[in-house]
Amino acid sequence: MNSSESSDARFSSVDRRRHSYNRFLLFVAGLGGLLYGIDVGIIGGALPYLEATSRLTAAQLSVIVAAVLLGSVLSTLFAGLLADWMGRKPLMVLSGLAFIVSIPIIALSHGYAPLFFGRLLQGTSGGLIGVVVPLYLAECLAASNRGKGTAVFQWLLTLGIVAAALVGIYFSYRVDAVAHMASAASLFAFKDQAWRSIFWVSLPPGVVFVLGSLRVTESPRWLYRKGRQEHAELALLRSRTLEQAQREMKEMAQTGGASTPGTHLREPLLQRKYLLPFLLACVILFCNTATGVNSIIGYNTGILIQSGLSDLAAHWGYVVFTIVNFLLTIVGMTLVDRIGRRVLLILGTSGIIASLVAVGVAFLRTEAHSADVRVAVQQLVRADQPLALRLTPEVAQQLLAVSGVTSQIDPRRASFAIIYSCGDFTAATSYVRSDDTAAAPLVVDQANCLPVNRVEAFFKNPIGDFAAAQRASLRIEKAIVSPIPETSHGWLIALGLYLFMGFYAMGPGVCVWLALSELMPTRIRSNGMSIALVINQLVSTTLAAIFLPFVSKHGYSSIFFLFAGFTVVYFLTATFFLPETKGKTLEEIEEHFARRC
Repeated sequence: MNSSESSDARFSSVDRRRHSYNRFLLFVAGLGGLLYGIDVGIIGGALPYLEATSRLTAAQLSVIVAAVLLGSVLSTLFAGLLADWMGRKPLMVLSGLAFIVSIPIIALSHGYAPLFFGRLLQGTSGGLIGVVVPLYLAECLAASNRGKGTAVFQWLLTLGIVAAALVGIYFSYRVDAVAHMASAASLFAFKDQAWRSIFWVSLPPGVVFVLGSLRVTESPRWLYRKGRQEHAELALLRSRTLEQAQREMKEMAQTGGASTPGTHLREPLLQRKYLLPFLLACVILFCNTATGVNSIIGYNTGILIQSGLSDLAAHWGYVVFTIVNFLLTIVGMTLVDRIGRRVLLILGTSGIIASLVAVGVAFLRTEAHSADVRVAVQQLVRADQPLALRLTPEVAQQLLAVSGVTSQIDPRRASFAIIYSCGDFTAATSYVRSDDTAAAPLVVDQANCLPVNRVEAFFKNPIGDFAAAQRASLRIEKAIVSPIPETSHGWLIALGLYLFMGFYAMGPGVCVWLALSELMPTRIRSNGMSIALVINQLVSTTLAAIFLPFVSKHGYSSIFFLFAGFTVVYFLTATFFLPETKGKTLEEIEEHFARRC
């Protein structure tokens, strides 16, 4: 072999190692997305069985769903500081360990408190992952494939939601089989075991993510900012050619990326070149979750059940919903580096608005036939005693008759929810169906309505009189009996949700992580991403926490119209304020905002 052939073989070997490492880096980062998706999606399949067996109120169930998002808020607050202090790689390992620990806490819990704590820890893991993995990918990948590479995080996030849905449908089949062969007590026990098993099967991906995170290199830009230029160049060379690595090292030096003294680091942060991209990212993150995507994913099965589908059909509908998310994310991945982020966001938000309005209108038509049987339910309330009301066809018929309701509501296919109050504080049950023989009774209780202490009372109603509420009697505000629509209506709602998910996956789903990591200048990237994600998670937590009480009081149509209104703001922001970042290095994007100042 001559020297030329030897050189070609050597370079070929280097190229293979570089490509192999890039694939491994994407695999590990993608596993982070998988865990994030499991965080979001696992409750969708488990919630119907948790609701049927835990005897938690609608407010408590909403908090359990929202606990993951609350944990994300808390961890996101400190994720940027932690990423700067300990590095991107160690924080990835820490986030995976938090996920692993959360699973047994949830699956072995008995009662509200341990279940809440486990979900909170799971959300803490998700918050750390949501900051550090996109940050790590943005700083490690070359500009030519950063869009597609960062989209892998979202792609495997959707795969995590699909996996959670498939686990849910598996247990739905088993529950359906038990329902036909076993007693009510056996069915109750099996449902209790089902939601615990759903959480157990999500444990292995967390273990693999931790093991993989131990083998990747640290972010080259983090190393450079810490003054470790030689280590930064070596990290770049694992995924770049020598020429690319040298060029990016020069760009980092020109933008002041190192922590050595210099005029760049003494510049005030309140400049347009920092504020504009920061505020733009915050608005995008706010609007992205205000589309209602996390609530629609978390409550998807319940939405489909109330739209007219059976339990089994609703679980299948949720599976199709997650598959649409997964497949359209692939489409977004192929387009994001071709047609750009801005075009995809405009296209996606347009479709989201149309689909949300369509679903809202479809629900509004069925909700118009609802009846309020408040007077009949109020007669059943006894002083200082909780009311436990199981909705059977006979009970539904009796409530309608006592209330003098003449509307065409079939008591054999009716849904029911109660909104009640103690003084200035209100509570709401979740919806139950009269054709669900295994549904737990609706519980109207003063303890579920009143805050635990004055602190909680302030957050529930800042102007409420806590002392007076403790002496007040239970008052039924609304008791809504609604007809269960036909199955065809349920699949029409499902189609609208599929369109919503498809447009979201293809546009905002792929682009939001890129917008978050690309728009932020190097100097504020980690902490800026944390603040933007805190806003994102606060909105998501609030929407998830109020979803069931809001729907019980105002109906599904109102919540979908609310989501559509927020998406209009998203569309206007993407259309008139978002610059295109396709094919630009992080330093070139930073220079774009600097030139506008």
